[in-house]
Amino acid sequence: MTYTIALLPGDGVGAEVVGQARRVLDAAAAVHGLDLAYDEIPCGARYFLEHGQDWPDGSAQRCADADALLLGAIGWPAEDGSGTLLRPDGKMAGWSAIVGNRLNLDLYANMRPVKLLPGVRHLISGRHRQVWEPEDVDMLFFRENTEDLYSGIGGKMMAAGEMDVAIDTRVVTRPATERIIRRAFEAAIRPDRVRPDGVRRVTCVVKDNILHGCRLFVRVLHEIGAEYPIVEREVVLVDAFTQWLVRQPEHYDVVVAPNMFGDIITELAAALQGGMGMSVGCNIGDRHAMFEPIHGSAPKHVGEDRVNPMATILAAAEMLTWLGEQRDDKTLLAAADNIQSAVRAVLSKGEVLTYDLVGAHRASPASAVTTAIITELAPAGG
Repeated sequence: MTYTIALLPGDGVGAEVVGQARRVLDAAAAVHGLDLAYDEIPCGARYFLEHGQDWPDGSAQRCADADALLLGAIGWPAEDGSGTLLRPDGKMAGWSAIVGNRLNLDLYANMRPVKLLPGVRHLISGRHRQVWEPEDVDMLFFRENTEDLYSGIGGKMMAAGEMDVAIDTRVVTRPATERIIRRAFEAAIRPDRVRPDGVRRVTCVVKDNILHGCRLFVRVLHEIGAEYPIVEREVVLVDAFTQWLVRQPEHYDVVVAPNMFGDIITELAAALQGGMGMSVGCNIGDRHAMFEPIHGSAPKHVGEDRVNPMATILAAAEMLTWLGEQRDDKTLLAAADNIQSAVRAVLSKGEVLTYDLVGAHRASPASAVTTAIITELAPAGG
């Protein structure tokens, strides 16, 4: 069977890391006898600058028709230095490929695995001091992905050419809250989420002492949580959570949060697993899914062959896992496991790694890291 992957390279280093991930996908496909086809769609802020739109006509449908999507990065600085390049409607240039896909394909669950792999040092200390063992950092974050402050509801008031008032309306609904929280509890009861202490736990991160939307979120948490008696549940204020996350990461198992808070805390959590070059974002719905590294387009690094490709390669592995589970295809699952094991092998050896993991003096090019990962792929059935 042929599986079609929509590739959305996007801006800056996004195109570079997607290219490296495709090399690994092709190698894994050859090992396991998979038939992968690619539909590469140009998109992003740079495309908007040249064409006046985020991507070619018909791209949204091409994404909907694909079996899964792999995204690089979206975003580019405005030419006047005022910040991120925006469209005339106020949305970031390239919006269609990232936020648009989340909404159009109903990718309501932003799932981010946060795991410190052997051979990787966390970034809490600027000197890369190792404090935790890998087993201490093994969390799964679920961020609601379609509403909250990202709903796009709001506006601005101009006076004499100056913006005097800006309003962003936060939207939290019961249906969206129910499905993301249920996702979190279902993840917590999976056999592969068993922790060394045997505890299954869902932590809800909110600001319910202040915000009505968070109070609704907590109410739904307890309603749904009652259906999962083997799973502990706790509610933590987001400001306190940021402290406890870095002080006691071993406490957390599955974490669920509204969209904006989820966005912020997962960026912090990335530091626990070695930084953005190791951090994967999975945008999942009931029928579609899009996978990406969570780093940006990094304009200053474009063309240098130095940005860590592992986040995108691991995102590609998550993509194969999701697709394998959706289609009940054990070959896809085996290929995903093979890629993840190859990444771990390269990390454990510590010989061919990018600057963010070992410093500039020992750094290898991104393309060399990809080659090392491909070399570590095991033969099918091996």
